[in-house]
Amino acid sequence: MPPERDGWVRIRVEAFGLNRSELMTRLGLSGAAVTFPRVLGIECAGVVDAAPAGSGLKPGQQVVAMMGEMGRTYDGSYAEYTSVPLTQVIPMSTELSWDVVGALPEMIQTASGSLTIGLDLQPGETLLIRGGTSSVGLAAAALAKQLGATILATTRRPDRLDMLKQRGIDLPIIDTGEIAAEVRKHFPDGVDAALELVGTPSLPDTLRCVRVHGTVCFTGLLSNQWTVKDFYPIDYIPAGVRLTAYEGRASDLPREALQRVLEAIADGGLPITVHHVYDGLEEVRQAHKDMENNVATGKLVVRVQH
Repeated sequence: MPPERDGWVRIRVEAFGLNRSELMTRLGLSGAAVTFPRVLGIECAGVVDAAPAGSGLKPGQQVVAMMGEMGRTYDGSYAEYTSVPLTQVIPMSTELSWDVVGALPEMIQTASGSLTIGLDLQPGETLLIRGGTSSVGLAAAALAKQLGATILATTRRPDRLDMLKQRGIDLPIIDTGEIAAEVRKHFPDGVDAALELVGTPSLPDTLRCVRVHGTVCFTGLLSNQWTVKDFYPIDYIPAGVRLTAYEGRASDLPREALQRVLEAIADGGLPITVHHVYDGLEEVRQAHKDMENNVATGKLVVRVQH
């Protein structure tokens, strides 16, 4: 069990979601900022075990925690207990199962931050999600639907088109690597906004899907490729298209916003897809194998057994 530390909260971990960044860390692709040995895990859901005096947190309080170099420069959530800085902890209250809550922190924060900070998506706009069957893609679609957006989403697998339709996607698209022509068949001027979750291989084509003064937000790295070689902006970015990026922080998901999401899920108004729940820390190896093989449509979650 981690020792108590000033300014840190010790959490009894009940569940945690798996993320591509953890896979990249395990594969040695996360750069010099990561130090080893390291317990992975950039998010968790659980209850407070110990907290700093005056923090407002008491033992037993339900919380989620995420980001802030969690699982990178200090040990993360793949454990029965973890200790994280107070700034990374968000209190909440819910009767949802830990299996569901464990899927939410990074997924909701990234999807919400991408739509608001990255894209400034407005009601009624058109949104393309490149990487639509990923957990963040499905969460972004659900949140964008609440805004009344028209949503296009991609998948590389024809057998997942029906699933996207069932999730409320207005136009599912098979991703052949080049989809701009298909998008512009339906929206000749281009879409208002695009969320890039695949990575740099598809980014140029995603930029070509967007209208003049529309915005592409680069958020995801499903391809494990995140740099652009020999980047020349005038050739790379179509005239008038805006390119932004989003890398999430816990502070981008206020307590009130998280609570609204929890209540919307509980009421059935916000569908969240959990692909599979693994029972116990001994299942992490299989979970990573499944994540690496891209078997999931939605979030993979590990439920911790105490």
